[in-house]
Amino acid sequence: MKIKVIITLVFLLSGVMMGVYGYYHYGKILPYLGQLTKVYVPLNADVQSVSQKEAHYVGSKACQSCHQTLYNQWHDSQHAKMIQDVRKNPAAMIADWSVLPQGADFKKEEIVYTIGGKFKQRYMIAKELNGTQDYVIGNYQWNTQTSSWLPYASYKDWYAPVLAHDNTQVGTSKTCDGCHFTGFMSQEVRTEPSTSCESCHGPGSEHAKEPQNPIYNPMHYDPKHATQTCLQCHMRNRDKRMETMTLQAIGSDVRDYPKGYEPGRPLPEYINKAPFEGKETGEFYANGVAKKNRTQGNEYVTSMMYRHGITCVNCHDPHAQNNAATQGDAICMKCHAAGSPIGPHQETIQAHTHHKTSSKGSSCIECHMPKTGKHLGQSPLTVRTHVFGFITPLESKKYGVPNACTNCHTDETLDWAHEALQKWGMNSWLN
Repeated sequence: MKIKVIITLVFLLSGVMMGVYGYYHYGKILPYLGQLTKVYVPLNADVQSVSQKEAHYVGSKACQSCHQTLYNQWHDSQHAKMIQDVRKNPAAMIADWSVLPQGADFKKEEIVYTIGGKFKQRYMIAKELNGTQDYVIGNYQWNTQTSSWLPYASYKDWYAPVLAHDNTQVGTSKTCDGCHFTGFMSQEVRTEPSTSCESCHGPGSEHAKEPQNPIYNPMHYDPKHATQTCLQCHMRNRDKRMETMTLQAIGSDVRDYPKGYEPGRPLPEYINKAPFEGKETGEFYANGVAKKNRTQGNEYVTSMMYRHGITCVNCHDPHAQNNAATQGDAICMKCHAAGSPIGPHQETIQAHTHHKTSSKGSSCIECHMPKTGKHLGQSPLTVRTHVFGFITPLESKKYGVPNACTNCHTDETLDWAHEALQKWGMNSWLN
């Protein structure tokens, strides 16, 4: 009898020790096991429910009664404020109107909606184009980072050959409305002036009528499929038709968003990802790192984080203003820490970084997400890369891309930074 008790105790003690060992080494990824182990859904699969295919957009108020907490969080977030009606909230206009350039093709009193406001703000004016109610954007935008007016041209970038070189002739129905007005991307109805609930969950009329009718929830699917919901707007793209048609053939009907897409549908069938051509362009450095805002989705799908099943919402809460990304390095430490099986693989952070633990040089974000891009050409360097791999000084020397070392040590050279890495045993060809 005693032997059986001893054996039982040994097994129990072994189980406890294994549990402690497992939690110590793997505990950081336990909260994400549900997400990481979801059955893979092919990216070309359509997982919208049958009832949702018959649905139309109804706006966030229809969601509020059942989802009050999430509605309140979203209502205070940037997603809710991407377009604001100045008739309801005149304070949404943040520019200094006393210095509006004389060449502006709009007046303050003509503005109906603002677009953005955290980094820059543009202004929408109602106008009928081709017999349809539309909007155009004023030819000056407010740069909040420099507190100055800068010219803005709707036809910029890759659609210049077919769009009018006059903002008053380019409707936002072709450029902005797909992402900024809920409902417009697929059904061309401006249901709500914001990126609201249905922008991520799809048309909700049938679900609002009868909650038993399912509505798409990205987090019910595997990480790559779920991430498509964010990429519909957080990825620079080309008109999907350009895969089989010339830009000239599409003409002024060209779109700056994946027309027809709804969450749950297969995004690759609607979006033509802006290509990295192996050389420096207005969007990318020659190593593929982004130079502009809203290109982070293009970077992210090339990253080890994406390949390993991390999604945008692991770091960014789409419902909240004070989202997880504002936690800084703490959000990284939820998964990574000294001794973690997913790294860093040194005993201390200082041993990993060769910098004091409390210094900027030991910041996960500063080293693995250095500032490489700008919101406007005249803006400061504030857009962080989402490649997550370490950008070496040699890459900076070859491609002109910023790196963490000289972003911080602004008085030092790239050669100095490279030599420091060499002394630490960080051979660039192994990084």
